[in-house]
Amino acid sequence: MNEPFGPENPALCLVTGATGYIGGRLVPELLAAGHRVRCLARSPEKLRDHAWAGRVEVVRGDVRDEESVRAAFDGVDVAYYLVHGLGGGRGFEDADREAARLFAREAEAAGVRRIVYLGGLTPRGVPESELSPHLRSRAEVGRILLASGVPTAVLRAAVVIGSGSASFEMLRYLTERLPVMVTPRWVDTRVQPIAVRDVLRYLVGCAALPPTVSREFDIGGPDVLTYRRMMQAYAEVAGLPRRLIVPVPVLTPRLSSLWIGLVTPVPPALARPLAESLRHEVVCRDDDITRYIPDPPEGRLGDRKSLELALRRVREADVATRWSSAAPPGAPSDPLPTDPDWAGGSLYTDERECPVAASPDELWHVIEGIGGENGWYSFPLAWAVRGWLDRLVGGVGLRRGRRDATRLRVGDALDFWRVEEIEPGRMLRLRAEMRLPGLAWLELSVIRDADGATRYRQRAVFHPHGLAGHVYWWAVSPFHAIVFGGMARNIASACTRPSRRRRPG
Repeated sequence: MNEPFGPENPALCLVTGATGYIGGRLVPELLAAGHRVRCLARSPEKLRDHAWAGRVEVVRGDVRDEESVRAAFDGVDVAYYLVHGLGGGRGFEDADREAARLFAREAEAAGVRRIVYLGGLTPRGVPESELSPHLRSRAEVGRILLASGVPTAVLRAAVVIGSGSASFEMLRYLTERLPVMVTPRWVDTRVQPIAVRDVLRYLVGCAALPPTVSREFDIGGPDVLTYRRMMQAYAEVAGLPRRLIVPVPVLTPRLSSLWIGLVTPVPPALARPLAESLRHEVVCRDDDITRYIPDPPEGRLGDRKSLELALRRVREADVATRWSSAAPPGAPSDPLPTDPDWAGGSLYTDERECPVAASPDELWHVIEGIGGENGWYSFPLAWAVRGWLDRLVGGVGLRRGRRDATRLRVGDALDFWRVEEIEPGRMLRLRAEMRLPGLAWLELSVIRDADGATRYRQRAVFHPHGLAGHVYWWAVSPFHAIVFGGMARNIASACTRPSRRRRPG
């Protein structure tokens, strides 16, 4: 049976790197296309929070371990190679080379019908010896897989735009945190970014390529622009003032990576190879991929639309305790539980937890009665001053109170908060409607510990908007111990004193 795989002829797809950025987003797309999926992961437990975890086969293993790779290939039709040593420290090129050779050898021995690999777009006319180690290794892995004897599709992409992509996250943090930037010369390098949605469409489509197709394909979006323009476009979409960007010739890749590490939470081990790669112009040489995988009717996503999707969660104020633990993603550009902690944009939290000498119902009784005449159980003057300041700048202040003295519903106004989510007896989440340089939430929860005792958990979450948001958080954080710490203690205490359940602590 040699006909291409598709809806009428589903394949068993092996996905390596399922805990990574692309792999975790590819799995549900393959399932939606009707394919069966097996994931090879060193830490299968990292996949359990995905909505699709129960629909795939997960095997423990490592692409550098011959026995586990051989077992993972049993019955596989299409193998996706989505692992690389970026950020792996010295020797990552040797590790990538040996892993690719092992994968190629075992794929051929198992009779796999196609390998699909996502590599990096390399610049035109630049000798491979002059490429950054990161791009050089990506190119070498592609050649090894193409030489495997298995029909192979090597997709080569530049910057992938979507929450969680290391290149995109670096762009995000630099733009958000620096209204004025002194940058290396690479800020004026041309690049052809691509939306993660289009990357996944190509990866899924590669399963249906004819067996005679074994080659490299450049993939990119419809726009070719400089990193400077990408930063300005990000600022526009995020509602930030136009950035002042001053390029200088003295910042070497090493200095650039140190600078990026200082300004952003992207780990230095990732920042340096990325910074070294940015000095090269990466634009698609051809558009041959569309001969086999046509563009959708609406076309590929442009830079601005890609950025809008990547920032959707922030714009819709959809957050729980970190971006990736919010509601299940509705688009590939949304965060995932397996994304690294530094992905998804800055999110500051203040978390408090304490035991309560009362029943869960008694604790919930106090939580649901918070605000309005009952107050906020800590430092009443601080809350009052915050309300006055908010009114001075045109905000709602504390004047709204609450609709009902004892019950809350989703959508209710609660002083300068709004009830965003309520799970009766368990959790109340409030979204701030005061004037702030960012988005803020307050979450109050009732939990039971392993011994069955009642505990109160409180989380204040803040997503800063630009540099002003970061300055605001660090300016008020010294008062959190008084305001939020006192609030947690007094709510826990109020549960045991019925006469005070409707009064501030």
